[in-house]
Amino acid sequence: MAEKRKKPYEIGELDHYLLGQGTHYEIYKKMGAHKVKKGKKEGVYFAVWAPHARSVSVVGDFNEWDMEANPMERGEPLGIYTCFIPDIEEYALYKYCVETYTGEYVFKADPYGTYAELRPGTASRVADLTKIEWTDNVWMENRKKWNHTEEPMSIYEAHIGSWKRHPGREDEGFYNYREFGKEIAKYLKDMGYTHVELIGIAEHPFDGSWGYQVIGHFAPTSRYGTPEDFAWMINYLHKNKIGVILDWVPAHFPRDIHGLADFDGTPTYEYADPKKGEHPDWGTKIFDYGKNEVRNFLISNALYWIEQFHVDGLRVDAVASMLYLDYGKQDGQWIANKYGGNKNLEAIEFFKHLNSVVLGRNPGALMIAEESTAWPMVTGNVEDDGLGFSLKWNMGWMHDFTEYMKLDPYFRKDHHNQMTFAMSYAYSEKYILVLSHDEVVHLKCSMLNKMPGLGFDKYANLKVGYAFMIGHAGKKLLFMGQEFAQLREWSEERELDWFLLAEEEHQQLQSWTRDLLHLYRRNKALYELDGSWEGFEWINADDASRSIFSFVRHSKGNKKNLLFVCNFTPMPREDYRVGVPRRKQYKLIMNSDDVKYGGKGEERPVVYKAVKQECDGRPFSFAYKLPPYGVAIFEF
Repeated sequence: MAEKRKKPYEIGELDHYLLGQGTHYEIYKKMGAHKVKKGKKEGVYFAVWAPHARSVSVVGDFNEWDMEANPMERGEPLGIYTCFIPDIEEYALYKYCVETYTGEYVFKADPYGTYAELRPGTASRVADLTKIEWTDNVWMENRKKWNHTEEPMSIYEAHIGSWKRHPGREDEGFYNYREFGKEIAKYLKDMGYTHVELIGIAEHPFDGSWGYQVIGHFAPTSRYGTPEDFAWMINYLHKNKIGVILDWVPAHFPRDIHGLADFDGTPTYEYADPKKGEHPDWGTKIFDYGKNEVRNFLISNALYWIEQFHVDGLRVDAVASMLYLDYGKQDGQWIANKYGGNKNLEAIEFFKHLNSVVLGRNPGALMIAEESTAWPMVTGNVEDDGLGFSLKWNMGWMHDFTEYMKLDPYFRKDHHNQMTFAMSYAYSEKYILVLSHDEVVHLKCSMLNKMPGLGFDKYANLKVGYAFMIGHAGKKLLFMGQEFAQLREWSEERELDWFLLAEEEHQQLQSWTRDLLHLYRRNKALYELDGSWEGFEWINADDASRSIFSFVRHSKGNKKNLLFVCNFTPMPREDYRVGVPRRKQYKLIMNSDDVKYGGKGEERPVVYKAVKQECDGRPFSFAYKLPPYGVAIFEF
C-alpha cells in the first residue's frame, strides 16, 4: 500500500526493482534533480544511487553548502537516496555530499544532472526540461519512416567551440547553441550535407579532451548555453531538414574526484578490479557492464538524448575498447573471460540490449559504431548474434585511403590495392566512409598537407581523393575544415582558418566539395543500392601502372547511372579510353579540369558516344582526354 501513496516523481519499490533489473529505461525522469510541487510547496526532488555510502546530503548555494542542512533518506534495496527541498530557484548550484564507508566526505556532481556549472566550476545546476517546446513534429514523423540504407547520408563532423568564434571577446568567444544552429544550418544547406555530427556535447571538465572524458552524461555542456538553448538548436536544424548525430561515450570516464569515479567511496560505476576497470593508456575508468544499474544508466542516457532532445543518432565512441578485455593492455594487465578469451562478454550483451531498445523504440534513429577491428557483424541483427548497430565507421578504408594519398604519385602503382581492397568487404557491414577529426590531429597533418607535391598538386590530389570517396560505396563523413582545405591541424583552442577562403585555391576546393556533395544527394545511383553489389561495378580496378580507377554506380532502375574515372598521377592521358557497359551516350556532368575548380578549362565535348571497340574487357568504349589528376564523372 505504501507504494500507492508515493507521488509520481518519488522513487518507489517498482523503481528499485526495474533499476535492479536494468530495464528502467526512463529512470532519468526520476533520478537527479527535478522541479516538483509537494503539497502547496514548490521545490526540487533529488535522487541519487550510492549503495555503499554511510549517508548522503544535498549541498548547494541555497544552503550555503552546509553538509548537515539537507540530509537524504536512504531507500532499499538498492541504496537510492532521496529528499525534497523547497524554494530552490532554477539554475541553483548543487552537489551530493557523500559520506563513504571509511567516514570520509566527498562532494560529487549529479550523475543524472541535466545542466552543469561552467568549467572550471564542477557543480551541477537545477534545470527544468519540461519548459522545452518542440515544433519539429514534421521531421520527427518523417524520421519514423526514414530508412538510412536507401537514403543519402553526408555527415559534417563539427566541434562547436572551434568551428567559429566571435573575435575580440574577453571570454573564449564561443558561439552559443542558438548562434551556432543558425550559422551551421545555413552553411550545411549551401554545402549539401544531410547531417551534422557534434563532438564534445556531454559535459566535460577539460577542453583538451574534446568531450571524450565525460562528467555530465545527461548535461549538454554549459560552454555554449543552457539545455533549452541546446534543444532550440536541434529544433532549428530539424526545421532546416538537417539531422543531428551526437558523439556518445559509454566506454570510459575520467577519474576526477567530483565525477563517477569511486562514487560512493567504492567502485560504483566502474569494475572493481583495476585490471578490468581501468584504461592504462587513457588514465580513465571503465564502466562495469556486468552491473544492471550501470547498464541501465547508459541505456537510459542513450534514450534521453534521442527521446528527450530529439537527437537522430549516436555515434558510439571507442567500441573496440569495450569489446576486448585486453584493449590497450599488456600481459598481466587484464583478466580473461570465463572461457579464457579476450572478449568482454558483458559488453557484448550490453550492446545487443542497448541497440535493441534504442532502435526498437525509435524507428529511423541511428546507432553508429566507431569500431576499429574486424569484429564480425557489428551491424548484424541481434537475432543472428550481431551487435545490432545501424552503421559502422570504416576505419580500414580511412587508413588505406590516407596512406595511399600520402604517397608520391610515382609510387602509387605499387600500392594500387590500397584503394580497391575496401570494396572486397564493402558489404560485410553497413559502412560510413570517414575522414574524421582523428586524421587531422597529433601531428598527422591536415588533409591538404598529407597530399604530396607543392601548390597545384596538393589541391589536385585532394580533389581526386574526395571524388573517389563520394563515388565509393558507403555513407560519407568529413570533419569540419576539410571541405575548404584547412592548412593547419585542428585545435580546439581556435576557430577554423576561414580566412583561407580569401584565396582562390581554397575557394575552388570548397566549390569542388560542394558540387560533389550536391551530386551525391541528387543521384540515387550513389546511395540507394549502397548495401548491395548491384550498386557498384568496377570498370577497371587493375590499371595500377597508370594509377587510374574507373567504376560505375548503378541506380535501382538502372537509369541515370554514373561512371567515375579518377587519375591519381600528374600524367595527362591524352589517349585514355574507358570500357563501358552499354552502347549509349555518356554525358560529362563533373570535370575537375573546369576553371571554377582550379583546372585549365580546356574545351571538351559534353556528350561522348560509345563505339564498338573492346576496352577493359567490354565490347564498347569511348575516348576521353584525361588531364593530370583528372576526375571525370559521366551520367548514362
